[in-house]
Amino acid sequence: MRKVLWYSLLLTAGLIASQFLAGRGRRIVEVLTMLSLSFLVIRLGYGFEIARDKPRQYFWDWVVGTTTTLFPWLFCAMYFVFAMAPAQLWSTRDLWWESVILARFAAPTSVGLLFSMLAAAELSGTWIYKKARILAIFDDLDTILLFVPLKTLFVSGNAQMVVLVVVIMGLVWAAWKFVRGLKLPVSWPWVMIYSAIIVAVSEGINRGSKAIDDTAPINVEVLLLAFVMGCLLARSPERRAQTDDVPEARGQGLDSECEKFITTLMSACFMALAGLSMPVLVGTADASVHEVATRRFVYEGVPPAILADKNHFPGWGVMVLHVLFITLLLNIGKMFPALCYRKEASRKERLALAIGMFPRGEVGAGMLVLSVSYGIAGPALNVAVLSLALNLMCSGLLVFIIKRLVSKS
Repeated sequence: MRKVLWYSLLLTAGLIASQFLAGRGRRIVEVLTMLSLSFLVIRLGYGFEIARDKPRQYFWDWVVGTTTTLFPWLFCAMYFVFAMAPAQLWSTRDLWWESVILARFAAPTSVGLLFSMLAAAELSGTWIYKKARILAIFDDLDTILLFVPLKTLFVSGNAQMVVLVVVIMGLVWAAWKFVRGLKLPVSWPWVMIYSAIIVAVSEGINRGSKAIDDTAPINVEVLLLAFVMGCLLARSPERRAQTDDVPEARGQGLDSECEKFITTLMSACFMALAGLSMPVLVGTADASVHEVATRRFVYEGVPPAILADKNHFPGWGVMVLHVLFITLLLNIGKMFPALCYRKEASRKERLALAIGMFPRGEVGAGMLVLSVSYGIAGPALNVAVLSLALNLMCSGLLVFIIKRLVSKS
């Protein structure tokens, strides 16, 4: 657990530093975060076993993963509407748009954060680790797929969103059809090169689509590209040879001390960068944001006094209560896996699996940044950022609870 403590300290240090940087150097931080995340997820996909003879099991995993995306999203959206907005606005279209878009921060589980922490806690050989990596991948995949119709409606229907769906489904099909079919080196320098290429491809697609239509850029997530790449990489001879019957093969390949050290180093870098990628807790909106808000969320027919009441800062005491309630709601929304897999695991293991879906990180931060770009501002945005920060700082505690549950089980 010492490594988990260090990861937690790096997360907290990055979060504190992000408040002083106030967005300066954000682009560099984003690229480095994507690079380290891609490296870790390629390794994750490389160790991922796809059993083609169990399609029903994968379908059920997808259903469970969808609930961990959908429930916290809806819970938080309704809280922003009914608990933080004046009753006179409950029937307005713009309020629901704002709340649904802003609540997306609650949907995705941080894959890199979760697996780095679980591996540091020496849980990589457990049932929860193997099941959580499936659910977390489906969780983030569903986040992307569910956002496509939302964004399509929001930008008045754009053909590029249809292209995004086709690309995503094609990548998923490739991972299933050609698993372990790509015979390339898998040592850490090569994985670093693959990660850089993936980041470049993702950025190239995003910038190229912006040149066509900057209102609806195509954003193929690094997470999905890296995971598919890891699944496609063929097992190395060293990896296949590492068995108890071949002692001379021990300490080679991806299980060597050098490879483990590099993976730990990349995990540590990712933790610090995930903290640095957090938006400023208070005062995230600027003049340009308000101009966007004027264009996109006009609240036609609503008296200015009610809008002023909606954007009024309620005071830190009330804000703390909102943050606690939102955090509780989004974690309750992640608890459905605890009710599933009764034939596979004990009650404590299933509870540990649900808690393992709690951590939020770079993906949730990206959702908040996207919300700001759409002109969303006010107390609800501050509550979302503070809730994300609270969850981020509790990541080490969550992993400690998971380890205790698994060890008792």
